[in-house]
Amino acid sequence: MGPGDLDLALCGFDIPEDPNVLAGIRGSEDAGVYKLDENTALIQTVDYFTPIVDDPRLFGRIAAANALSDVYAMGGRPITALNVVCFPVKTLGIEPLKEILQGGMDILKEAQVALIGGHSVEDAEPKYGLAVTGLVHPDRIMTNSALRPGDRIIITKAVGTGVIATAGKAGLASPESVEAMIRSMCALNRRAAEVAARFNIRACTDVTGFGLAGHLVEMARASHCKVKIQSRAVPLLDGALDAAASGLVPGGTRANRIFFSTWTAIDPALSPEVQDLMFDPQTSGGLLLGVAADKAKELRSELIAAGVSVAEEIGEAVESHLEGLVEIL
Repeated sequence: MGPGDLDLALCGFDIPEDPNVLAGIRGSEDAGVYKLDENTALIQTVDYFTPIVDDPRLFGRIAAANALSDVYAMGGRPITALNVVCFPVKTLGIEPLKEILQGGMDILKEAQVALIGGHSVEDAEPKYGLAVTGLVHPDRIMTNSALRPGDRIIITKAVGTGVIATAGKAGLASPESVEAMIRSMCALNRRAAEVAARFNIRACTDVTGFGLAGHLVEMARASHCKVKIQSRAVPLLDGALDAAASGLVPGGTRANRIFFSTWTAIDPALSPEVQDLMFDPQTSGGLLLGVAADKAKELRSELIAAGVSVAEEIGEAVESHLEGLVEIL
């Protein structure tokens, strides 16, 4: 499904509501949040997808890290997970499925998250992911609607998983670029979220299927401000630029660009490959953090000190009378 399809399908429905829902279906948040009491709120999310790599155990690791990311993006701590599995056992046998599940458990152990069950169905195409529950203090939730004019925008992972995965499927990606992509996708956003919490960050989202530009649009629209991005400051995975220049762009890139074109303005002087990378759909991407200008340098230093491999300032939020315009320079 493309961006906006689920919103379109739900259009006109009478959505069940509850006053304790702090983040729900009516926003564009990364997960739902339900207030249990004055000190505790429950975070719920689910994510699963088809294999992005051939190795089943690596696929499991990537899918699990990706699913946990939405809890981190809300400022929370994931505590439990349920496996979500669609798999052609009759065709592929049980061993690849066991490897996928082991990969998922590897990540859950690293994140100190309990696996408490799951659900599986026979399907012609493998799919795997997790339904995750987390906890957060109701007053410490990070949202994509909390960006304020003057905030600097920090990204915590390099961009380019979509184009490299596409090049890899065509046998045209270097081993180095594939390794960089896998390392990035398997990395948890846990440390970045913990540092953000210490800085009392309130504006956050993670970069996934809508690409960098698409998720910035969501932040800008929800926060009623404009975002200016310096494309030369956006960190790119090794080999991403070459893959994009060769035309090895996933179909989601075009879908993202068309859907979000209403809210994006791109410098026409930018090369076609750089423009494509701004909309490249990411899997298990990094966090986008909005931080006050006088705290940006310190935040970046603390992220690196905590072991986060990327902590780059890529732009800023400014005043705007428009609804969520993203300008890419």
